[in-house]
Amino acid sequence: MSLEPEAMLASSEPAVPSRYLKMPHAEKGLTVGLFGGSFNPPHAGHALVAEIALRRLALDQLWWMVTPGNPLKSTRELAPLTERLQLSEKIARNPKIKVTAFEAAHHVRYTADTLALVKARNPGVEFVWIMGADSLRDFHRWQRWREIVLTFPIAVIDRPGATLSFLSSVVAKTFDYARIDEGDAPLLARMQAPAWTFIHGPRSSLSSSAIRKMAKG
Repeated sequence: MSLEPEAMLASSEPAVPSRYLKMPHAEKGLTVGLFGGSFNPPHAGHALVAEIALRRLALDQLWWMVTPGNPLKSTRELAPLTERLQLSEKIARNPKIKVTAFEAAHHVRYTADTLALVKARNPGVEFVWIMGADSLRDFHRWQRWREIVLTFPIAVIDRPGATLSFLSSVVAKTFDYARIDEGDAPLLARMQAPAWTFIHGPRSSLSSSAIRKMAKG
């Protein structure tokens, strides 16, 4: 049984509009990218990753999943969820992008649980998990990271400073055998996991932490 939508939020936060708390709809046979993060704040670099993923993976939709919080990051500077959702909508203008916070309505904290929920609720939809290359360094610290790799194919999008270093990550070494050629990226969403690829392309040096630091002066 799902908890109330506010269950994952700090008691001082305003209620999140219900339209954000529903899982987006996707018809059977569609290909959908899952792009999750705290987006604190969202910026043009995030939008660039989303657009690259949509184009290079030939996706029908991309779910921009704004998480209530990140278990590996401090929540001290975390902006209210509604604020991050609204800012995300302003940046993610492509109609194929669906900004959502359905994780908050299901008391989902870890990515592995999110993917399991998505898979159970959407039989016949082809999903691919999207992440920036800079996240690979600590990916093996994520809760049940191997389960994540085995649930959906993964597209790793190039980020500044991570073009070469991603190869030394634990996940890249462990699942080297499952890496597919970048030229086959449009086929990735329909492949059986484990399968992953690294996608080169335009890169943005923007980062949420740098933006927060600048805002502080």
